[in-house]
Amino acid sequence: AIVLYVSPLERPSHRYPHLLRQNQRKMKLSSAAALALVVAASPAAAFAPHSPVDVRTAAAGSSSSQLSMVLEKPKKLSKLEILKTTSDHLEVPLKEQLYTEEINVSKDAMQILKYHGSYMQTNREIRGKNKDYQFMLRLKQPAGELPADLYRLLDDLSANMGQGDLRATTRQCFQMHGIRKGNLKTVISSIMNIGSSTVGACGDVSRNVMTTPAPFVTPEYKYAREWSKVFAQLFRPMTPAFDNIWLDGEKPANEVKWSKDIEGYHVDEAMTLDTGRGIILPDSVEPLYGDRYLPRKFKIGVTVPGDNSLDIYTNDIGVVVICNAAGELEGFNVMVGGGMGRTHNKENTFARAADHLGYVPKEDMMELMKSILASQRDHGNRDVRANARMKYLVHTLGIDNFRTLVESYFGKKVQPWRDMKEWKYMDWMGWWDQGDGKLFYGLHVDNGRVKDEGDFRLKTALRVIVDKYNIDMILSPTQSIIFRDVDPKDKDGIDAIFREHGIKPLEEVDPLARLAMACPALPLCGLAQTEAERKMPEYIGRMRSLLDKMNIGDEEILMRMTGCPNGCARPYMAELAFVGDGPKSYQIWLGGSSVLEGRTAFPYMAKMKWDDLESTMEPILAMFIQQKQEFETFGDFCHRVGADAITRYAETYAPGSVKA
Repeated sequence: AIVLYVSPLERPSHRYPHLLRQNQRKMKLSSAAALALVVAASPAAAFAPHSPVDVRTAAAGSSSSQLSMVLEKPKKLSKLEILKTTSDHLEVPLKEQLYTEEINVSKDAMQILKYHGSYMQTNREIRGKNKDYQFMLRLKQPAGELPADLYRLLDDLSANMGQGDLRATTRQCFQMHGIRKGNLKTVISSIMNIGSSTVGACGDVSRNVMTTPAPFVTPEYKYAREWSKVFAQLFRPMTPAFDNIWLDGEKPANEVKWSKDIEGYHVDEAMTLDTGRGIILPDSVEPLYGDRYLPRKFKIGVTVPGDNSLDIYTNDIGVVVICNAAGELEGFNVMVGGGMGRTHNKENTFARAADHLGYVPKEDMMELMKSILASQRDHGNRDVRANARMKYLVHTLGIDNFRTLVESYFGKKVQPWRDMKEWKYMDWMGWWDQGDGKLFYGLHVDNGRVKDEGDFRLKTALRVIVDKYNIDMILSPTQSIIFRDVDPKDKDGIDAIFREHGIKPLEEVDPLARLAMACPALPLCGLAQTEAERKMPEYIGRMRSLLDKMNIGDEEILMRMTGCPNGCARPYMAELAFVGDGPKSYQIWLGGSSVLEGRTAFPYMAKMKWDDLESTMEPILAMFIQQKQEFETFGDFCHRVGADAITRYAETYAPGSVKA
């Protein structure tokens, strides 16, 4: 029997949350989630309109559900949940804090500021009583699209009001670091007025919607780009706080550019459509989010069959475009419950790859997306933020019962998942034929850092190209940059600009570097336990030397590094990952899929010191040489043999004894 602790909340839109223990992991759910277990035994109940149901009565009436309920005293709202409800839809106390003489904002204002796209940071390498407060600003760029005029603006703003560089994130948007509090309003208002946004780049809302970055003109790629913008608009926060704070209550000079690309989809009408099933809240400002928004951040990715360039299984919702043989859109395969964040030494937090929910016809897609969001909004864990992501709700209910919960909002059955071609991982670097007579070029950027440093002048090169050719760009899920719609006659000129600015041609980039990612970590991230971005180039070089020494230099191993366990660089999907677990040390994770499909890696070792990379990895690579199957990748090998076998092999390995 599953024991459910029922604890009604004060707010009517979030009735009956409770604690469910399953697989020895403690995670909280609502009574409607428990009711999903009940209606699994009686599916017709899923299609009745939502109403305040006493889950104890419902469970008692279902002999097959095997649910037992234990009452618990009502819990108070957490401080953060109270802050959201008293913020006047994300305006208070941030607005007044921006005009104080201090160079920082209060803790409460800092939490609200995240919804506006910014984190307050300090340089942790500067010692002293007075902290050097500054702000990181993250843009919202659905599908990773970066128009030429927006890059010019960001280039100027980062030079004049930031720390002089830009950083491409793993979710296809730019971050700008080093902004002072007094400049925040100028920077954000400039971005808003040019037709871009920072709204919802952070906070407990839908984040930047990712898609495959390849700008092919085939129907399925076109639909992937369009629908990523549809979902971005569908789940955008509607509060006027953004205009009130950054534009003094005025509207931006230009509406966000991506909204014009999807005018025919009638997204606003779909957003507010009320089917009477509990999706739409009685909140005139935020009909989908209400005044408490979501329990935690919410991530969406969109791609086409076979193209897993964006780590589709790491998202709360992963969407795959399904077209017929004529290239006409029929619907979407949908997966749910992915997420990377975890906490060291807390087994009730874990990385998770998404499950396949099923297939939905195109005409029902926006309503299904609303139904999934409402399921998490109403039944995600608002008491323990470490367990607040939707992956814990999906994990605890199981995919079948979660599907039933979603269907109770949706009012229809989700159809079975449709078969697709096998996944492949592509980074889309180098020159490609776009399919319409134009070219696109993928430029590898080490760890996403766009900067000028000595003879390496990437930031200047991008500005020269944008000014000369007026080319739009796309940020890739691997922190790199794609130039789209390039006239073939301009190809040689663009290559020349890169050479003149000290940028290596693709054939000179180590494949290990192309596959690698790292988060920023120190010195600005407050969560970092050790280095990542600044350490990864050294580790790539050392791994290259080790592979060459063992005569397996042709092996391409997908490596990722983070300074803490929160997983911003998606380390738990990699074949080999280094996850910071203390000063100058990493956890080692092994066994992710080389095509990033459907599984996470496993922890192999904790507290590996920086200097122990070679002695740690050599036995693993030796075992790989001796025991791998034909065409087996490093990640698949580690997954097949497992941590125990690798540990036993390493214990008896003689250094230098194995080479290919």
